Amino acid sequence: ANIAGLELIQAMHVEVQRVLVAPSSTEQVRKKAALCLLRLTRTSPNLLSGREFAPRVANLLQDQHLGVLTSVMSLLSCLASQQTPEYEGLIPHVVHILSKLVMKKNCARDYLYYRTPSPWLQIKLLKFLQLYPNAIENNTAEYTSQLINVVSKIMIETDVSESINKSNADHAILFEAVNLIVVWGPTCPVEMREGAMKILGKFISVREPNIRYLGLMTMAKLAQIEGSVEGAKKHQATVLVSLKDADISVRRRALDLLFVICDTDNAERIVDELVAHLVVADASIREEMVLKIAILAEKYATDLRWYVDTILKLISISGDYVSDPIWHRVVQIVTNHPQGDLQGYAAATLFVAVSPHRAHETTVRIAAYILGEFGFLIAERPGMSGEEQFRVLHQHWFTVDMQTRAILISTYAKLANLYEECRPLVAPVFARSKNSVNVEIQQRCAEYAAMREAFSPEAVEDLLREMPPFEDRRRSALELRLLETEGENSAAVAKASVPSAVEEQRALQMMQYAQMIQPPTIEEEEEPLSPSQSANQSTDEPEDEVAISPSDENGASEEVGEEREGNDQEEVYDQDEMSDQPAEDKKFDSEDAMHLNGAVRNDPTTFTDPERPHSPKMVGIPKELIPAMRKAFSN
Repeated sequence: ANIAGLELIQAMHVEVQRVLVAPSSTEQVRKKAALCLLRLTRTSPNLLSGREFAPRVANLLQDQHLGVLTSVMSLLSCLASQQTPEYEGLIPHVVHILSKLVMKKNCARDYLYYRTPSPWLQIKLLKFLQLYPNAIENNTAEYTSQLINVVSKIMIETDVSESINKSNADHAILFEAVNLIVVWGPTCPVEMREGAMKILGKFISVREPNIRYLGLMTMAKLAQIEGSVEGAKKHQATVLVSLKDADISVRRRALDLLFVICDTDNAERIVDELVAHLVVADASIREEMVLKIAILAEKYATDLRWYVDTILKLISISGDYVSDPIWHRVVQIVTNHPQGDLQGYAAATLFVAVSPHRAHETTVRIAAYILGEFGFLIAERPGMSGEEQFRVLHQHWFTVDMQTRAILISTYAKLANLYEECRPLVAPVFARSKNSVNVEIQQRCAEYAAMREAFSPEAVEDLLREMPPFEDRRRSALELRLLETEGENSAAVAKASVPSAVEEQRALQMMQYAQMIQPPTIEEEEEPLSPSQSANQSTDEPEDEVAISPSDENGASEEVGEEREGNDQEEVYDQDEMSDQPAEDKKFDSEDAMHLNGAVRNDPTTFTDPERPHSPKMVGIPKELIPAMRKAFSN
């Protein structure tokens, strides 16, 4: 078992099987043979055929020696985990052995551990049964009632003992029995689930940290079964006390349980308690708490204004632990819910949040994006004009990093587009930053500054409108982050992956709203003209100026979240870019090119800004250029 390679395993495993099942082999030899075969099976999976070996295991399970049974169960658990369906027929034999130990206390004196019959064998038997969640679904099976009686007796008779060793053994058996109930799920009788919840409620209030840890972890699994969460909610106060435990592992399990039992009825209380505890929480658990608070606030927020307030509280208390996906999600939710006053409320709240000279950088990022998109909703309020919005944001310019400055630049461009009084304030910022060592800052400033000279005011206004709604995907970035940190088997991940009733109602409202304001699709618009047609039209009749719909607007605003495709850098579409097109797309003569650029005298599409008579002539957007511009801006 310890030195065998693959060649030796292939040559000897048949001999080991023969020794294991031989009637002449003693108990000690069978024990050693079972453990040897276990090691060989782990080294070379699928070494044994389940269909052929299962009958031999059934004969071994009839052995009266508990040592042999314990070794055989170790082997059987390994084999059943590899080929589960092949060993399902052994369930009656396992239930029979478990019944003798629990119900009849039929056990040799050598295998009694503090008056508990062979606890190690009981645990192995229960773990084997956990591989078959549908074992009691067919109530006609002979062993079903026997198995339910055995598990019920384990839960009833297990209690805290004065002997630590006996308590450890009994509790190990009890927790495996509760895990079996969890595996059975809705098929388990309701009385058994309620009894298990009551027992776990006792264990999470004891002083022993190990028992409390197991109780919290098992209760979180049990609460995921439909109809069991109400029983777990009765212990909410006890769980909140465990959140302040000195042991970090107990605090993590308490946080998981609170996450699982949270629903629409108690969401505000649980979130408020977690936010209050966040002030004194250790740094080792703060990031996890912030992530789970953000997910709960989103899933169960009946009023999304409360959700915005909660995230701002998180930033004010533990801003350094608020990751980018959290504030990205705030932007996505505010953008995707134009109905009601959420966007105006978010803009006003964030304006107040960044008004002090000292504000966390994450707050500045959210405020910059939201005010750039929806600041016009509060511009008529006293003290919240476009100029004031620029001033409260720009006071943080020298204290934030380059990523935040990039967002601020896009916001400044939108403010200058909306409010004429902001243009003299924004222009010096763009002029100074055109020579920035940061390429992103430099490019944004250069392109935004050139945009007004390249396009007409109407075109610039269309390009700088608010961004269209984000695409809602099945899993948000926060859920993916939780999955990455805790794994698929986590109770919190399982809870987060199931949409709440509030989320489903919110999605339905969004669908109805989207249908009401559905704009015409690109296919419904006029087909672009060929180069020859565009040349003829430019000489025969004036071009119509066309506004670009919001769904096709610029990438100038800061792109937020994993659900946005493309980046946010605008490219000024000029004549130089024509050189990058295929040869067949460049069949323009010089006269056509002059028409397309608005350089022909007396062309109705060409006009000059009356306030700047010596400024370059402004150009309307001909229809045939719109597809190319959309492609450029979407990149």
